[in-house]
Amino acid sequence: MSRLYDSIEPNVIDDEMLQKAVEEQGPQEEAGLLAKKELDFRNILKIDNLWQFKNLTKLQLDNNIIEKIEALDTLVHLVWLDLSFNNIEVIEGLDALVKLQDLSLYNNRISKIENLDTLQELQVFSIGNNNIQTLENVIYLRQFQNLRTLNLTGNPVCENEVYSAFIAAYLPDLVYLDFRLVDDNSREMALIKYQYAIEEMRHGETLAMAKQQVLDRAYVEYLNGSFLFDSMFADDPEAAKLLYLPGVSLLDSDFTYKSKFVAICENLFEYGLKQYEKREAEVALFYECLNEALEDNHQQCSKILRDFEEKNHGVHKGPRVRDGERPISKTCGSQTVLSQTQFCPLTSHPFSFLAKEVIKDFERNIADLVSNFIENEQGIYPFCRDLENQHHEKLLEISVNTLEKIVKSEFDEEMPDDVRMLFVDKDTIVNAVNASHDIHLLKIDNREDEIITKANGWASTLVENVHKTEIQRNRSRVLEINQYVDHLRSELDNMDILET
Repeated sequence: MSRLYDSIEPNVIDDEMLQKAVEEQGPQEEAGLLAKKELDFRNILKIDNLWQFKNLTKLQLDNNIIEKIEALDTLVHLVWLDLSFNNIEVIEGLDALVKLQDLSLYNNRISKIENLDTLQELQVFSIGNNNIQTLENVIYLRQFQNLRTLNLTGNPVCENEVYSAFIAAYLPDLVYLDFRLVDDNSREMALIKYQYAIEEMRHGETLAMAKQQVLDRAYVEYLNGSFLFDSMFADDPEAAKLLYLPGVSLLDSDFTYKSKFVAICENLFEYGLKQYEKREAEVALFYECLNEALEDNHQQCSKILRDFEEKNHGVHKGPRVRDGERPISKTCGSQTVLSQTQFCPLTSHPFSFLAKEVIKDFERNIADLVSNFIENEQGIYPFCRDLENQHHEKLLEISVNTLEKIVKSEFDEEMPDDVRMLFVDKDTIVNAVNASHDIHLLKIDNREDEIITKANGWASTLVENVHKTEIQRNRSRVLEINQYVDHLRSELDNMDILET
């Protein structure tokens, strides 16, 4: 399916190749190189040395012999990527390309659509002439709401007789499929055909989304399993090399490391869910009490206004004027009523003070809950670090022993060239093991910091919104009182206070 290279000399992207590509594009200045880079038809086997082009928006790597998608993490501004006509078997290494809109993996050796979750801006996706087998795998693309163009032609899945209808039904926002417009009539018929299956799927998606939202708000997403452990090794380039050392594969999977590490993560997962429930209960109780107080306050204020209006009802009429006497002016009566209005109990009702105390208590309770959660969470992660430290010591011991055997020509096992290069001297292998260890610890630290940042951010935002709502409520309250006073003033100005 992809090009073979038995008679081709493989290349790696190096400075000379990059300089040549730059010269071929025309502009010599760096500013002219940031938008586009063409590295097609150069027999590239390994992607490398692109970190210096961090502002690149378009990268063309088609028609090479690339086997692995890698070294693209720094190209966070990339919007167009062409990896067609290569020898790629797995979709990976694209997580950082969150701005990517157009991706071509046409004519490779890919058998599964996966690992694209972060590419939510994706609009055009070409994965034709690969080895995609099942229609169910295409459902994975439902999550990309901006996807409008999809090319799957040349895959085994296209031979399915319901292929076109299935895609049209399950990807309702798709405009072009395999270079053809998806017409409205075909889409409508497809939706009718798969109506019940799609409704069931949507229900499942809704439930899954609700569950994921809970996990996100509990800050324990991906802790109910081996995700953190696996990610430590997946993002560690040295780990794959060190795995070739005798005994390391058992070391990574034995009970003293992976199983205990995963058990700690699962304990943190359960603890985080319980703490989330406590926080939600505290928030619900606060708003329940606040709403009850607001309703009670509304009723009291209504009674105060009724009593006030009844008390001042007679003022509107004013005393009868005898013949020859000077009548009392309308202004005098108005000032009398308005003066009494200014001392209306409504203006000094104690609810605002009560609300402040309730908010203070709530703020204190939330701070305590979050503080306790963070404190206990920080007490759990050291166990993960301890396990990693123990693993590191054992790995270092195995590596040094292996080096001694190699030096004494006592090591007879096969070893890839890139792994054997680590054993040129003690410093090289020790540095490699330490680098691996640092990556693992950084993963743990980042996950811990993420929980702390999210928890503190949630508490700050929640309390800030409560205060803003209360300030807005008080402003509305003052506005209503002023409007009431203006209403009375208007009535008094338009009536005859004195009867003739």
